[in-house]
Amino acid sequence: MSETLEKFLNRLAESAEQSTLVKMTLSKPAQKHDEMRNVYVKPVLIKEKRLFAFTYHYERRDEVKNYDATQMLDILREMVPNRFLNAVLFTVNEDVTLLVSGKGKATIQTKKVQECREQNLEHDKQKARLINLANPWWYQLGLTTREGKITADMQHKFKQIYKYAEIVESLIKPMKFGGTVHIADMGAGKGYLTFALYELLTQKLNMAVDIKGVEIRSDLVLKINEIINSNQLRGLEFVESSIQDFHPEKLDVLIALHACNTATDDAIASGIRAGAELIVCAPCCHKQIRQEMERSGRFDAITRYGIFLERQAVMITDTIRALILEYFGYKTQVMEFIEMEHTPKNVLLVGRKTKARVDKETILNQIETLKHQYGIKQHYLETILPLED
Repeated sequence: MSETLEKFLNRLAESAEQSTLVKMTLSKPAQKHDEMRNVYVKPVLIKEKRLFAFTYHYERRDEVKNYDATQMLDILREMVPNRFLNAVLFTVNEDVTLLVSGKGKATIQTKKVQECREQNLEHDKQKARLINLANPWWYQLGLTTREGKITADMQHKFKQIYKYAEIVESLIKPMKFGGTVHIADMGAGKGYLTFALYELLTQKLNMAVDIKGVEIRSDLVLKINEIINSNQLRGLEFVESSIQDFHPEKLDVLIALHACNTATDDAIASGIRAGAELIVCAPCCHKQIRQEMERSGRFDAITRYGIFLERQAVMITDTIRALILEYFGYKTQVMEFIEMEHTPKNVLLVGRKTKARVDKETILNQIETLKHQYGIKQHYLETILPLED
């Protein structure tokens, strides 16, 4: 074993000295429960000094440290085979693989490469990722493989989650909260977006949070809470409740993504009643207004076409929601959540609490004009959150 290892280390030292080393990887942990999953090594040039950057990939984090050639060889002697059983050296003209069996037998395999390789001495700075797919909960939620790779059927879902994280970061980062931020994610479902929010706020923005994922399906609540407890995620909990019946004692931020039909209105009303500083909704279907428009029989050149009736109902529903938020002192914004190719439910309605004076009479007139034009008796949000005439 020692002779084979020394042969590999000599080849490594030679490639480092001759500047032919492209990269090296250590994999296959000797202990299955080792938190360190693999190590990636590459040459870097820092202040005109040639070093070797070690990226240590743990289950929940990455660490980067730089060493000189002598230190690199010493670390390899410590790590192989004590921590890792496989080591692969990639040079400009060959691959050298060291394999250690479970019984401690070591072998070396060498393979010439045809492609033209070059060293890249740029120092890789760790990117501040909004979502770290190496975190074990993403595998437990079914988004990734054990190795932290997005599964083929979850690619579109991940793009949606990541876009959501980007938007929420831009909304929350400028705001000032005193102490723990209390958040309710209404209709949290399988928890993808709730976990993205938790990870973003706690690991990237270093905020203290109390996040409640509100979900009516008991099986989902049980499953998600098991994942939360197994990862010891403090400040995160799923609660079994309908949106309508959930009444938080304290609420700073309300999230409701794809709450179906009038459940979005129940969520908005809950946020307004609690005086939430930020309300973020991605409405789902809009049956209530469409059905009122159909019953009225008041069609115009646009709405007499079924597909346009549906789209008009969507715009009217969300416009009235935005106006009602403004009526209660929120500055509103409607934006695209994610490209239509990934989901047709791509509108995000945002309300930020302000202290600005509100012209309630003008807002009421705008709402009444819309309702009259399309034969709408009442928007559901008005019935649960009455507006004063």
